[in-house]
Amino acid sequence: QVQLVESGGGLAQAGGSLRLSCAASGRTFSSYAMGWFRQAPGKEREFVGSISMSGAIKRYADSVKSRFTISRDNAKNTVYLQMSSLKPEDTAVYYCAARRGASTTLQSDYIDWGQGTQVTVSS
Repeated sequence: QVQLVESGGGLAQAGGSLRLSCAASGRTFSSYAMGWFRQAPGKEREFVGSISMSGAIKRYADSVKSRFTISRDNAKNTVYLQMSSLKPEDTAVYYCAARRGASTTLQSDYIDWGQGTQVTVSS
């Protein structure tokens, strides 16, 4: 099990940027694939991006591809989500999640979740 704490959310203008961080506890962070998900008001939680244990494999939702970049620093037990060219429709609570093994796009595959951080994009 790993404990996850997101940070970096806040208010941004359309076209702006934010970087989210997700800090993980424990000494086995490099054994976990990581995912980012988001939930907008009144909507289901959805996949945003994922990264493999080594960081070599990254996947993105079509809605954020070319605008968002996921990365990780295993020495710091942290995964990042760099968000650029933000749109009002990116407004949501963003969650990071962890699972042992290969990264996937499915929420049900992830075992450990953070508490979420709010991102609000104004037009």
